[in-house]
Amino acid sequence: MKVIYHIGLHSTDEDRALRCLLRNDSLLQQRGIVVAQPGRFRPVLREAMIQLKGQPATEEIQDHILEGITEIDAPQRVLFSNDSFLCVPRRAIEGGVLYPLVSERAPWIRNLFPGQPTEFALALRNPATLIPALHARFAAEENFEQYLARLDPEALSWMNMVERLRACVPDARLIVWCNEDSPLIWPDILQALSDLPDPMHLEGINDFIAGLMTEDGFARLESYLDGHPASGVAHWRKIVSAFLDKFALADAVEEEFDLPGWSQERVSILSERYEEDIERIVQMDGIEFLSA
Repeated sequence: MKVIYHIGLHSTDEDRALRCLLRNDSLLQQRGIVVAQPGRFRPVLREAMIQLKGQPATEEIQDHILEGITEIDAPQRVLFSNDSFLCVPRRAIEGGVLYPLVSERAPWIRNLFPGQPTEFALALRNPATLIPALHARFAAEENFEQYLARLDPEALSWMNMVERLRACVPDARLIVWCNEDSPLIWPDILQALSDLPDPMHLEGINDFIAGLMTEDGFARLESYLDGHPASGVAHWRKIVSAFLDKFALADAVEEEFDLPGWSQERVSILSERYEEDIERIVQMDGIEFLSA
């Protein structure tokens, strides 16, 4: 049995992949793939982690977890998806560090099924847009100026975060991608999470794209694909890219934030550092990086 933890991260996937895969639950179960439903697995995993306190789970505890999330005997693959596996949004950035709790939390998660091959999947996002998006999730509790004062945005490094994750779960496979690329690598993401040989047959595979395009544009895309089915992921990507170029919603492809202390100069600096980080991460050993 393989276990995959889709750990998000915050303000990236927004459960889109989970919803798509749950929509195809019957197909996946026929292949022995369990997509754990959040309402079932979250209390079960929380109870197990509190009980274990980071120690490896016994066979009895592992069986208890599986009994709590699925009726399938001997599943081949189990997917857990939760963008707060590592922490709540408010704690995602502290003192110039992205996900400071990763070295503590990731091993706890890994030890839920210590003897099984394990994968961690995560999307990275440009801090220039991530910081405002994170703050929006708890803006009622803390204004943006207060939030910004405790972050040190220019010190943030995704390279550092991925290195810490790699170091604390060295035997786990890491699958990483940029959130900004998600529209054009969507089938690749769904395939990485599900391990299906051909994700193009998934029902609702284009739902994500629908939210990025005008209603008329998406209707035209659907009509085109009905008459000219994509021959594979690369062909699908080419078609979708052409339609996005013509029909994409402006605010879906280019985000702007009018916030105190969030100047264009700062956005440019953070964006440049993000691109440099990604270039380094792509070259890291032990990382499977999904890209268009």
